[in-house]
Amino acid sequence: MTSTSDPRALRAELENLTTEAFRPDLAEIDRLPTLDMARLMNAEDATVPAAVAERLPQIAAAVDAVAERMARGGRLVYAGAGTAGRLGVLDASECPPTFGTAPGQVVGLIAGGPEAMVTSVEGAEDSARLARDDLDGLALAPADTVVGVSASGRTPYAVAAVRHARRLGALTVGLACNPGSPLAAAADHGIEIVVGPELLTGSTRLKAGTAQKLVLNMLSTITMIRLGKTYGNLMVDVHASNEKLRARSRRIVALATGAGDEEIERALTATGGEVKNAILTLLAGVDGPTAARLLEESGGHLRAALASADG
Repeated sequence: MTSTSDPRALRAELENLTTEAFRPDLAEIDRLPTLDMARLMNAEDATVPAAVAERLPQIAAAVDAVAERMARGGRLVYAGAGTAGRLGVLDASECPPTFGTAPGQVVGLIAGGPEAMVTSVEGAEDSARLARDDLDGLALAPADTVVGVSASGRTPYAVAAVRHARRLGALTVGLACNPGSPLAAAADHGIEIVVGPELLTGSTRLKAGTAQKLVLNMLSTITMIRLGKTYGNLMVDVHASNEKLRARSRRIVALATGAGDEEIERALTATGGEVKNAILTLLAGVDGPTAARLLEESGGHLRAALASADG
C-alpha cells in the first residue's frame, strides 16, 4: 500500500480507483434543472442493488462464518473511517433495540473515536497504529469478527484493523467498493461491491455508501436471524425501550400467536415483557419460568424451544 506521505504517489493511486474516476458525461450537471439532477441521481442509485447482487455468494459465506463465531459468544466489530466508519457505528447502534443484543456484542469503531461521527479528525484514517490500539482496547478474542469497511479498499485504518485482527486469530471481513483492493486481500472474506464512478467525483458517501449500507444490513440482519433473534420475519428479541417499541412488542406477540389483547398482556406480564418468552407461553401453553428454561436450553431459538415443548 502506497504511503500517504508521498502526495504524487497517492494521487496516482487514487486515479486508478473506480470510485475516484471522473465522468466527463456529467461535467455539466451543475447547469441542469433540479428535477433532471434528481433523475440522474436516482438512476445512479438504482444500479447499486445489482452490484450487490453480484457478490451475494461472498456475503452469504461471510454471514455464515460470522454467525458461527457469534453463536460461540463472539462479538461483531466494524472498523472504518469517515462515511464507512459512521455506517458501521450506525449498524452496531441499531442492533440492541432491534435484536436485543447485549452491550458490546456488536461494536462500531471509527477512526478518531466518537468525535469523528460528526466532524473530521485530522489524520485518523491514515493511522494503522490507531486501528491496532482501538482493537486492543476491546481485548479481541478468536471468537470475534472484525469487518473492515472502506470504499476505496485502501484506507490504512481499515486495512490495519483487519490485518491486526487476523493476526490475533479473529475472523475478518473486508468490505470495499473497488476491485483488487488491499482490504479484501487482507481479510478471510473479501467482499468488493464495484459500483463505479460517483455522480460527484470521489464522493463515496453516494453509491459506495449506499452499497456499504446494504451489505452491512445483510451482515447484521441475517446473522441475527441465524442466531434465533427472529421468529419468521418477526423481531422477537426486540428491546421495548420506548412507547413505540412497547406497542410493537404487543403487535409482534399478536402476529405470532393470534392471541387477544388481554392474553397478550398477561403473557408479557408473566415473562417480564420478554416478547419471545411471551410467545412461547401462549403457543406452548407453559408458564413464564418454563418458557425461560426452554429458551435457554434451545440457545434462544424459539422454533427449537417450541419443538422441545411439544416433545
